[in-house]
Amino acid sequence: MSEPDFITEPSRNVLVYRRCDVLVVGDGPAGCAAAVSAARMGAAVVLVERYGHLGGMSTGGFVLWIDRMTDWEGRQVVPGIANDILERIPDDDVLRPPPELWGSRDEDQVAYWQDRTNAFQGTATWSPTVDPEMLKLAYMDLTLESGVKLLLHSWGVATVMDGDEVQGLIFESKSGRQAILAGVTIDTTGDGDVFALAGAEFETNTHRDDPNPGNVEFAIAYNIHDRMNISVRWGSVDMERYREFKNGKPDAYQQVMSKGRAIGVTDRPFPMPRADLSLFMALKLSGQSPLNFDDLTTVEVEGRRRMMVMFDFYRRNMPGFENAWIVDTSPQVGVRHSRRLSGVKRMAREDWQEGVIHDDEIGVSPSPNRRFPNVSVPLNCLAPESPNGLMAAGRNLSSDPATHSFMREVPQCWLMGQAAEIAAASAASAGIRVRDVDVDAARLGLQNQGVVLTRSAQARSDEADSGTDSECTR
Repeated sequence: MSEPDFITEPSRNVLVYRRCDVLVVGDGPAGCAAAVSAARMGAAVVLVERYGHLGGMSTGGFVLWIDRMTDWEGRQVVPGIANDILERIPDDDVLRPPPELWGSRDEDQVAYWQDRTNAFQGTATWSPTVDPEMLKLAYMDLTLESGVKLLLHSWGVATVMDGDEVQGLIFESKSGRQAILAGVTIDTTGDGDVFALAGAEFETNTHRDDPNPGNVEFAIAYNIHDRMNISVRWGSVDMERYREFKNGKPDAYQQVMSKGRAIGVTDRPFPMPRADLSLFMALKLSGQSPLNFDDLTTVEVEGRRRMMVMFDFYRRNMPGFENAWIVDTSPQVGVRHSRRLSGVKRMAREDWQEGVIHDDEIGVSPSPNRRFPNVSVPLNCLAPESPNGLMAAGRNLSSDPATHSFMREVPQCWLMGQAAEIAAASAASAGIRVRDVDVDAARLGLQNQGVVLTRSAQARSDEADSGTDSECTR
């Protein structure tokens, strides 16, 4: 193998485009929630996004089915920013059961909504499927109405450092190379691009590297955890006819699917709010890295080639798809896992399976299985040990692979983004490290924004005053 060639770039002065209290890099679900929350607290916020739309994977990656926001009893435990966004989407562009059915275990209702990806493990849930264009608009309107300064088509390429402190970001755009200086910078890129540039420690291992990958209920999540894909929407389909065939003639349906598997077609359609549209989050490719541009290119090329094989097969063999046509493919490669921060705290499967409630809890996630309680999410899984002036939120949180398999989902990213920015705004205002913010004050601010906590901020404060509080309880 030949030695790599190098060139030397000349030094240059970089124009400071803007100064702000809080800089958010990446406007996926976590980034939008983060920017809006900080702006609502009065912080001057700049949001940098590399694409020309907002929403990250939830729009550009066609992750249009939004995972559960209710626990197994039907209580919504991820409200806050989630409600602010979803309430802006017209009813015709959302597929979901009504609130009175959340938590229902009625067999008929579960069967109906399971076919529409709204029921799991025998329980109807608040887990809607939404139209991507309406979701893009909802993100945009909410962000701009909150007073956030938005920069699209801008890509962060380096961090501005002063010793062990991040002081902002250098970004590239059609206007050249410029800088933004900030009191606190939040990495919501999903891939941990900013904290990697800043020299923070991180992990990249997945379940395939885990000698003890855990229980069988995580098998599906594990199987796709490190795969990437191009998603596609098809029009002129008849999803009702497809469901009648799948449910009414299961043997014939399995014969069709078996025929497909023989040529590599294994994916099934997801329903959309419109009955004449379907979504395929396919085909999922292993062995490629989202941190390598050659691999990303391979996924784009190979994904579309395989998409056409699947498209031809469904048109020829599956009832309801005879007249299908390709509406669009996802403008972003679907990525589930890349870098995870090595944070002050690390969310671990053993903790949430045993019901640990963290003393710095800033939100609650539904558990991935009915056998487990709701999952306590700590603030310090979003803060690195080093450098200072930096946080992370979204699927680049600090966790083990098993926890990441559900904490990477859209509602959990909304939750983490909202929490990160309240902490970041407080730190920027007080001129302190994020890990030193008043957790009780941050928790109270989150409650005021509608966030659900296992124990209220007041109860947590009372326990601390009485000397009964501890790092965590079971």
